[in-house]
This record gives sequence, C-alpha cells and structure tokens, in this order.
Amino acid sequence: MNRQSVWKYFITIAAVLGVVLPMTKPAAALPSYARQTGLPCSRCHITFPELTEFGREFKLNGYVLSGQKTGKVTAPSSKKESGLWINQNLPLSAMFQISDTVVQQAQPGTQNGNIEFPQQMSLFLAGQITTHIGSFMQATYTPANDHFSMDNTDIRYANFGSLGGKQLVYGLDLNNNPTVEDLWNDTPAWGWPFVSPDSAPGPMASPLLLGGLAQDVGGLGAYALWNHHWYGDATAYRSMHIGGPQPPVGTGFGINIAGVAPYWRGAYQTSWSGVNYLEVGTLGMHVNSYPNTIGGVEDHITDTGADAQYDRHFGVNELTAHLLYLHEKSQLDATLANAGASFSSHKLDSLNANAIYHLGNRYSFGAGPFWTWGTADPLLYAQSPVSGSANGSPNSDGYLLQAGYWPAQNVEFSVAYQGFLKFNGGTTNYDGAGRNASQNNTVYVNLWLMF
Repeated sequence: MNRQSVWKYFITIAAVLGVVLPMTKPAAALPSYARQTGLPCSRCHITFPELTEFGREFKLNGYVLSGQKTGKVTAPSSKKESGLWINQNLPLSAMFQISDTVVQQAQPGTQNGNIEFPQQMSLFLAGQITTHIGSFMQATYTPANDHFSMDNTDIRYANFGSLGGKQLVYGLDLNNNPTVEDLWNDTPAWGWPFVSPDSAPGPMASPLLLGGLAQDVGGLGAYALWNHHWYGDATAYRSMHIGGPQPPVGTGFGINIAGVAPYWRGAYQTSWSGVNYLEVGTLGMHVNSYPNTIGGVEDHITDTGADAQYDRHFGVNELTAHLLYLHEKSQLDATLANAGASFSSHKLDSLNANAIYHLGNRYSFGAGPFWTWGTADPLLYAQSPVSGSANGSPNSDGYLLQAGYWPAQNVEFSVAYQGFLKFNGGTTNYDGAGRNASQNNTVYVNLWLMF
C-alpha cells in the first residue's frame, strides 16, 4: 500500500467513525472506581488514563475513597477480634479495544489494514478491599495467543500521619511492572501514547525500564509523600515468568533476576496560581541477570533517568506535557559468553517528549518526537528483514501525532500517525533487505470502551 493509499484509507476510516460516534449516547455504567466513589471518571482523569491531581491522590491513598451512599458490610474491631469493612459493590470493570493498523508498506507475507476485534480485552478487580487496602488488578485477553494472562497489577496499603509537623502519606505496594505504581503520566507504564498498535514494526532496542519487565516480575516496595511535595518509592523485584514452570528454570527468558533487582523513584511536585502544576523526578533500576538460565555468568544492567510533567489549565481546557529520558549502562558478560554480543560494555539512551491539548474532556490533540541511540553491535542488534539492523546500530527516531474524541467519559475513539526518520540504525535499506525507515510509518485507529 503506497503513501497516497494509506492517507485515503486513514481519511475514510476517520470520516465514517466521526459520523457514527457522535450519535453514541453516554453510557450509564461507569468503571468500578466511579461506582465506588460516586464520582464521574473526569474527577480522576483528564481523559483516560491521564490522572488529575485528585486522581493522583486517590491512587496514592490506596484506591480506598468511597462515596457516602456506597453500601458496605462492617464489623467492629478490638484487640482480639478483627474488624470488617467490605464494599457491597463488586469492584469489577471491563475494557474492550478494537483497532485497525495500516503500515506504509506491509511486512513481507502479511496483510495490511490489519483489524483486531478485539486488539485487547481486559477484566479488572479494582477498588477498595478494606479501609487501608485497595487494588488495581488487570487480566487481559489477547487474540494473538488466544488466552487471558495477568496484566498490570498494583495492590497497595496506605495510611497517613505527620513528620516535622507536615502531612506524611505512606504505604506498601505490591506490583508486577516497575513504574505501574507511579502517580504520573511521564513514566513508562502509564506514559503516552496510551494506546498503540501491536502489529506494526517497532524499533528493536529500548531500555529495560521501557516495558522490558512488564508482567514478568513481582515486587514489594514502600512509598511516601511528605508535605504534599516530596515523593519517594523503593521496590525490590524478582522474576516470576507467568506461563513458565514454577519454580522458574529460566529457559526461554532473557532476564532471570539474580537475587533481587532494586527500583528507586524520587519526585517533587508543586502548583501555583491555581492553573499551573509541575512535577520533576528521577527513577532507576539495577538488574543482575542470568539470560536463559538461573546460574553462571551474569549480565549487569542499570537504567537511570529523569522525568517531568507540566499541566496548565485554560478554563475548562488543559495542556499537559511530558518528558522522559532514560540512560542504560550494561555489562553483558553472559550474553558475550553465549555469542549474543560482540563485546560486553554497552550504552543505550532514549528520550520521549510530548504535549497534549485537551478541549474540555471531549477532544484531545497530541504530538511528540522520540529518539533512541546507543552503542552499535552487529551481534546484539543483528541483521534480519524488517526487524533487524544492517549496521548493528540501535538508533531510531521519529514522531507521533494523535487525536482523541470522547462521546462519553468511558468511550474513546483515537487516530494516530507514527512516522520514522530513522529505524534500527538507518534511513534507507536499514535491514539489509531493502526496507526503508519510512515504510514502517503507521496509521492506527482505535476504539476503547470502559464499562
């Protein structure tokens, strides 16, 4: 499919859905947090899943806020008797995504204009468990492997007190994806784009924290927010390998954590003039790993980074901007010993920036560039059609444009265009098989239902 055909297809899809979706009536059923609190989705989200200040507080405090009219079963507590506080509403929600993906030039031997019905379907147990414990637990069905599996999960205990005469909110957190517990939309788990294709070619290299451990680890950590400004989080992770044998044997998994892998997070937030909000922070993780086994020589990977989020209100409209930089330093001794790398010491950097303008909570328009660059290695970044690199370079860069429309707060229609200026180290013939970076440019249409 040539460039002109891609845009004709894109315009046709957008025009048809643009006529149909405005006729959709607002849905009566809201997700489980809304049912629990009695508040509309827009109280916690600018548009899903971007959090408002209230939404960050709700998550920080363990997802336990409930509305006055919420039914509950209770029993008193004493020194010898455990109390009880159970919401009578089952904290159950569902998500359904339908998508269509069109690549500038189809991957060899595959169809283009790839519709997925669904691309993803999820069930959530998300809400208050007891007075100080709440959850966000997601199980997702994917058609590519035709089964459900555990997705992002965050279970937390939260409480509050004071330190130095200032409020201290503190808690414990169990999760299966580093950064899923984070409060901001500039870190990987909840970063932009909030929906993206799973069938289009993507760059082969990215730092480990950019989803490389998602749903493959389990971690326990502690967090705190002091004086409404200073936030800290420390978590220790172990590999768990859902779908693999238990106890894990490591075979078939590139990352098998030796001991525990520490993750750390620090951030400072402030607001002023009633319309401005700023967060700046840092994050990092260190992993010692046995690739494809559970002993022997180790790889050593350290990711460190910085992030920032800025929000600006213009009446009912809002501008949100996000920045994330990650630097990865790796000593791949085990990979070198297994002939998977030409040498052991590597570096990899990524930078993602974006700005989203929201017209109320009905329309949004976002744009942002992205860059990845690092040490070239012809074995680590090997040559192969479409997904490989002819020169062993991990360097990729491009841009993303996206527009969203919400006929109701729990229904989103979005259209995105991703363009590549460089892909896996090259602009033309980057894979050694004649494919150019721009041939991976993608139009992506998504319908997202929450209920």
